[in-house]
Amino acid sequence: MTRLRRLYYFLGTPILRGLLRLGTATYRLEAVIGAENIEPFLDGKAVCAPAYWHQHHVLCSDLVKSWVKRGFKACFLISGSVDGEVPERIARAWGAEVIRGSANQSGALALRDMQAMMKRGYSIVTTADGPRGPLYEIKPGVVVMARIGGVPIVPIACAASWVWELPRWDNFMIPLPFCRVVLAVGKPYTIPPDVPLDANEPHRLAVQEAVMSLMQQSADRLQSR
Repeated sequence: MTRLRRLYYFLGTPILRGLLRLGTATYRLEAVIGAENIEPFLDGKAVCAPAYWHQHHVLCSDLVKSWVKRGFKACFLISGSVDGEVPERIARAWGAEVIRGSANQSGALALRDMQAMMKRGYSIVTTADGPRGPLYEIKPGVVVMARIGGVPIVPIACAASWVWELPRWDNFMIPLPFCRVVLAVGKPYTIPPDVPLDANEPHRLAVQEAVMSLMQQSADRLQSR
């Protein structure tokens, strides 16, 4: 990393954190559908694998941040590229742990690190279609990680009434100040321990459908108010 980029991250991180705090402070949270589904994991004694779309990172990571304040032991899986430097610093400032890499691209090394963190009682938080998509497609590595770790996947989604979507593969969603927000947490999805690692496709599709369903539920709740 060049000195100029280091300076950029040094100065930019606190500014971005401040903007995020300012933005989230103005959001009108209408509901958290299925909030009870995360309760068994908030004391840090049980481990899960929260998963949401890359598009929804701002709102869903803020929800995880609120869980961390209640004792949830979160470990974010963040891209190993230079672009992951700022998200890593923000996550660590929240009190979360971080693994740099990808459930797919970093292969055995990332999986090894995730297993180690889960054994220490940390729940692995992933943007399940990232870092390069395709949009709304759960990556097989997320399911493999949960299957090997013996932990349930907890799907999460959201909707907001007023957003700015960046023109890139994930349509990254930046909720605008004073927008209305609905979040949704699905029931933990456990992959049976006797399922062979090469037979995970039905479970990948089931989790993918669960996240899509939660996204639709969130949008419907917004429209009904």
